[in-house]
Amino acid sequence: MAATTLNASGYARTYRANAILTASPGQLVLMLYDGALKALALTREAFASNPDDPRRIQTINEQLLKAQAIIGELQGTLNLEAGGDFARTMHRLYDYHNRRLLEANIRKQVEPVVEVERLVRELRDAWAQMLAQGGAAAGVERVRGVA
Repeated sequence: MAATTLNASGYARTYRANAILTASPGQLVLMLYDGALKALALTREAFASNPDDPRRIQTINEQLLKAQAIIGELQGTLNLEAGGDFARTMHRLYDYHNRRLLEANIRKQVEPVVEVERLVRELRDAWAQMLAQGGAAAGVERVRGVA
């Protein structure tokens, strides 16, 4: 049974790696949003878990750092010259997300996590809608490096 689990885990890792390698720039941005949302959901779950669990604080910290790293990656891909006002606005929004997550981690408060999760979900859903409406061909080329 353990060998089967390890095999399945290896196949899943290979599948994810191939998905990343073959994804368009627009799909990669969507994957980053999904990764941030997953980390934020795990953070919320950890906040709701037993306060006596010694792994609770560690999980909160690790998942918040993961979400911040992903948001930092999104921010790092912004092209402030080509993206103009939109890119500058997104840069400030990502700064805000990271400040709120830092607050959540320092104060061990779930409220900033819930707020950032809502904001990131709105961005993710808008990005997915843009991709679904043909942004993969036309729109993404115009905003490459802007999101």
